[in-house]
Amino acid sequence: MSEVHDVLGVGIGPFNLGLAALLDGVEDDVDAAFLEREPEFNWHEGMLLDGATLEVPFLADLVTLADPTNPHSYLNYLRETGRIYEFYFYETFQTPRNEYNDYLQWVTERLDSCRFSREVTAVEWDDDGEQFVVTARDPRTGERSDHRARNLSLGIGSRPQIPEPLQGHPDEDVFHTATYRHRREPVLEADSVTVVGSGQSAAEVFQDLLERQADNEYRLDWLTRSEGFFPMEYSKLGLQHFTPEYERYVYDLPQERKDDLIPNQDLLYKGVDPGTSAEIYDLLYRRSIGDREPDVGLFAMTEVCDIEAVGDRYALDCHQWQAEESFVHESEIVVLGTGYERPVPDFLDPLSDHINWDEQGRFEVTADHRLDIDVAGDVFLQNAELHTHGVGVPDLGLGCDRNATFANRLLGRERYPEDTDTVFQDFAVEQFVDHAPGASRPEPEQPPTPTQDD
Repeated sequence: MSEVHDVLGVGIGPFNLGLAALLDGVEDDVDAAFLEREPEFNWHEGMLLDGATLEVPFLADLVTLADPTNPHSYLNYLRETGRIYEFYFYETFQTPRNEYNDYLQWVTERLDSCRFSREVTAVEWDDDGEQFVVTARDPRTGERSDHRARNLSLGIGSRPQIPEPLQGHPDEDVFHTATYRHRREPVLEADSVTVVGSGQSAAEVFQDLLERQADNEYRLDWLTRSEGFFPMEYSKLGLQHFTPEYERYVYDLPQERKDDLIPNQDLLYKGVDPGTSAEIYDLLYRRSIGDREPDVGLFAMTEVCDIEAVGDRYALDCHQWQAEESFVHESEIVVLGTGYERPVPDFLDPLSDHINWDEQGRFEVTADHRLDIDVAGDVFLQNAELHTHGVGVPDLGLGCDRNATFANRLLGRERYPEDTDTVFQDFAVEQFVDHAPGASRPEPEQPPTPTQDD
């Protein structure tokens, strides 16, 4: 208990790992430690499918957008592991997801600050010492450890979300896409499989099952309540929404405006990668040559309202909401691409009275991604502030920008540049007025000068 860290990270995912990498080897001594409940690092292990790639360029690694010379960069990983020329001839910006996971594992092995098998169970504030007291336990042995830190970085990530009406069935039959790779082999023996959802994870599972269908001969269906199987926005101008400028613009909007805006921006970050969409279509086209009919169904605008076990199969209660028609669809296996949630972790309960909450029970957040909290220490938020900063919060590239800000605050100086003008597009009126000759705001009207008669 005598050691007091400058910052203690809870959870080791790409965002907290990026902060650890930026703090490693800086000229000023920052005592950092990062705790993770799992025994080793793995990033979305259940979705590390062959052929799956990141949806962002390799430059969105842990450090490059803040510091291209950092030894924990993806390019240095390739150099150190002897793959730099193979990547050179690979000639693509998007990297295989399993190699990205290998890169992250490589970084964790180089950082003394990463500590595994430590599950945080409680965080308290010590007024006398002006520091956080963090209790953790080893999930394998139950052994408890206590840690102290002046600041925290919350990077616990998200967890699979399954709507309540679809819960309660055996995990081997009805399960989330997050565990697909571990459950795939029994699935291939089924006579029918249904994928629910229209995001990238659902698309990748559908594609994987479609590629294996010829050897296993199951019926394959894909249902989504979305209006279609639409691609994620990936145009160069559209991607400018994933910038520091757009985050600042969104943050300055009234919260009620943000609550209307953000749920309607799904296709900026929740649609299907255009390459994945094209590969699925091309495979279906090849399967249909010679007047053949692929044993496949794709049905949009359809909400799965309930799932009921019927013998050795499952009856999906479906509603086509646009036509207002209901029907029942049967399947032996159901794979749910129903997204992820980010609940407030229970270990923050002891701090609850210090935290400022909005009217919907969400974190109040500062412009620089810190929790609005009534204690002297900072709590840096890693992907828990989508409701205040918008769709760029989960983006790996913007995570690097956020970590540069955190690192600078911990160091007390601008060690890493904080970019303010990165794209051609302007979002706020003041940005456009500043950049465009001839554009100006009208002068506010002045009240009339009172006269003696007034």
